[in-house]
Amino acid sequence: MAITEQEVTRIARLARLTLSAEQRAQAQDDLSKILGLIQELQAVDTSAVEPLAHPLSALKDVHLRLRDDVVTETSSLERRAALMANAPGTAEGLFLVPKVIE
Repeated sequence: MAITEQEVTRIARLARLTLSAEQRAQAQDDLSKILGLIQELQAVDTSAVEPLAHPLSALKDVHLRLRDDVVTETSSLERRAALMANAPGTAEGLFLVPKVIE
């Protein structure tokens, strides 16, 4: 799958990257190769392949070591106030952050 120079320019702008003409050409070639590889992978029939929980589970029996999900700290207004003191801006117990959506 080929990617156009306009698409590379748009992706670079979205990523806030400044690319020279040479870098745009290289990125266009690299992205086209990546998309081609993805197309090849999508063409492979995996209907008879069982999903793996871990990459090594195809070779040996793997037991995932998961810890119990338990509360380790108790919540308190003092603890919350101490954590909120580090925030540049707060309102009603919530962090205030700048708008990032254009």
